[in-house]
Amino acid sequence: MQTICLLATGGTIASKQTKEGRLVAGELSGEELVNSLNTPFDIHLKIDSVLSKPSIHIMYEDLWDIRKKVVENLRAKDISGVVVTTGTDTLEEVAYFLDLTVQTSKPVIVTGSQRGPEQVGSDAFVNLRNALIAAADERVKDLGTVVIFNERIFSAKYVRKEHASNIQGFNAFGYGYFGIIDNDQVHLFQKPITKEAYVLDDDYKPSKSYEIEIVKVHLGATNRLLEFVLQDERTSAVILEGVGRGQVPKNFMPSIREAKIPIVVTTSAVEGEVYPSYEYEGSTYDLLNHDVILGKDYSSKKAKIKMYVLLATGQDSFQQAFER
Repeated sequence: MQTICLLATGGTIASKQTKEGRLVAGELSGEELVNSLNTPFDIHLKIDSVLSKPSIHIMYEDLWDIRKKVVENLRAKDISGVVVTTGTDTLEEVAYFLDLTVQTSKPVIVTGSQRGPEQVGSDAFVNLRNALIAAADERVKDLGTVVIFNERIFSAKYVRKEHASNIQGFNAFGYGYFGIIDNDQVHLFQKPITKEAYVLDDDYKPSKSYEIEIVKVHLGATNRLLEFVLQDERTSAVILEGVGRGQVPKNFMPSIREAKIPIVVTTSAVEGEVYPSYEYEGSTYDLLNHDVILGKDYSSKKAKIKMYVLLATGQDSFQQAFER
């Protein structure tokens, strides 16, 4: 019999409904959630409620606590894989953080739900069931951290929340998914060619805090927000979500030229990557010439998580890291 560790952190998948029909996220413990689950196959569950929060309340220090629990359980010889349940609002960030900071060949699965366990048509139990099936499957080894949602297996690096409420809540635009779970069977179509994870002690935590802000570009944007975050001594880095190939308004450039902290430019497009195709003030070529890091095909949220991990683990080759 295989043993799977279930780490619960709250979110909609652990919510209860009020009399008015609204959800209170993170109210159910891991044990309470599993009590209503038809556990697949002959699996023994080790359950640990790490957090009980709406996912938007999760902070960086919580990510390190989750990682520590994941790593501790993966080290145990009798644990075949780990499933982390969390809220969908920040699920993609939680998953990518684990992907970058957990080195293992064992399956690490992150899942959640768009509807609470007590709501009509809830996806909570089917997503959790499928996550457990994947965590117990040998073929899911060496994929890194993956997200399982609505029967699909996604890369943590590229998955994005695509719908605010529909049970088809996540997708990986331009990359597709690794495979599906159908009739309790895992079917893989592709695997990653490379895997990126930093070597860290099991209980590693950064010695200082880091604050990284995302500034979104749009027509008519002033540079006031960018100027404010760059001048704030608490800001450790800035992610610019540019347009197209990574362009920003020309009025951003004076602040960018004077910046003393790392700036990464990404694109708001859901497919494609930033590239110095144009040469004018505020173009990606202009940004590159002023030491802005090109964020390749990362979404702004994934770029933020990556920059945070780079800073927190003492990495300094930022451009090289974002080329992976």
